[in-house]
Amino acid sequence: METLTTNNITVSVETEFLAAHSNPREGKFIFGYHITIENRSQHTVQLLRRHWLIQDAYGVLREVEGEGVVGLQPVLAPGEVHGYSSFCNLYTEIGKMSGNYLMSRLDDGSAFEASIPEFKMVAPFKLN
Repeated sequence: METLTTNNITVSVETEFLAAHSNPREGKFIFGYHITIENRSQHTVQLLRRHWLIQDAYGVLREVEGEGVVGLQPVLAPGEVHGYSSFCNLYTEIGKMSGNYLMSRLDDGSAFEASIPEFKMVAPFKLN
């Protein structure tokens, strides 16, 4: 698990290779990830946007931006936690992701970023 705290928001990531959805012969590698976001601040915050950098073993870099996460823009009171699961497709058996969330403090409307720690995605057969 990778964990990073910025601006009193802790983001943790766990990954897994989804063999049943992958097809290595066709260069299709699917990785699932579960993210936990914990509000350690004294403010109620809302996650507004996500920004991802995804890189495969060939060095190809993709950028993904959008509103919220899996269709939600969760609000977290102090001490609250939000978790969600998603997936990433790669054309190589190894890759990595990192990024950030654009957050807003609901009491004063100020915006800030919470960093998502870099995490690696590795098909288990590459570890041998």
